Amino acid sequence: MSGTATMVSRVEAYLAARRGLGFQLRIEGGELLRFARYADTSGHRGPVTVELALRWAQAAKSSTRLYRARRIETVRCFARHQVLTEPATEIPPARILGPAHRRTQPHIYSQAQIMRLLVLAGRLHSRRGLRARTYVTILSLLACSGLRISEALRLRLEDVDLQEGVLTIRETKFHKSRLVPLHPSARIALQSYVARRGRIHPPSPGATLFISEAGSKIAYTSVRTVFRNLVDEAGVGVPGRRRPRLQDLRHTFACECLLRWCRERIDVHKRIAALSTYLGHAKVSDTYWYLTGVPELMAITGSRFERFAHERRPQ
Repeated sequence: MSGTATMVSRVEAYLAARRGLGFQLRIEGGELLRFARYADTSGHRGPVTVELALRWAQAAKSSTRLYRARRIETVRCFARHQVLTEPATEIPPARILGPAHRRTQPHIYSQAQIMRLLVLAGRLHSRRGLRARTYVTILSLLACSGLRISEALRLRLEDVDLQEGVLTIRETKFHKSRLVPLHPSARIALQSYVARRGRIHPPSPGATLFISEAGSKIAYTSVRTVFRNLVDEAGVGVPGRRRPRLQDLRHTFACECLLRWCRERIDVHKRIAALSTYLGHAKVSDTYWYLTGVPELMAITGSRFERFAHERRPQ
């Protein structure tokens, strides 16, 4: 690439190439464009340098150490690509500002907590009787299927096979589509919601499954705000710690699957790949991220180890 090219033009070409391969790069793309604009407005010319990357990563003084480490990692990925065409590119050393990722401790909901949230959702103010039913159905679906909230909100009416009880999840993360079979009780609940929805807002081509009282698509920010209020009202979580998230319902689903298999003495190693596919993960290792050593699971594991140790003990 020409030395007179701006950093913005470099980043735009990089993003176009990566997105052409199927990578969405929403957050990373935004960060890289901010980096590029910073480089150009500061008078930098030429390829990426370590000094430039560090200066930009540390420019936001009020940011956390983790955020600064993520910024430098984003530039590092870009620089590794650029060095192939611009040998003078400097690649920031790995972990130069420390680790860029930290697993947030998820809140694993108990069944009682989920029921409490659903009861409160059913009491939401609903002029036409749809808002409360919508939120009960959304939260129930997330809890029993492990869907991403973005996947649930993008579901269209034609994506829901109420006869077979199967959802079609289209082009989500990593541009993957998949079929998600549901428990019969979930199918019945969706049938009830679709019937109620249809009486208030008749179906239209391409309409989303979950809609507002006015009939419009529901925004993620609206669901997040309502859920936070429900969590606070239900008293879910530990005082002084981070508020439980919608995403934690997905963590809970994965842990419940693992716990059920352990109780039923099912070979987890043979089932984990199926769970990974069901959740829409690209790799089985992504599924491990969602598994947490809850007390019930650790008790089963400890009991099995005790039996193993006893059997191996010399008589």
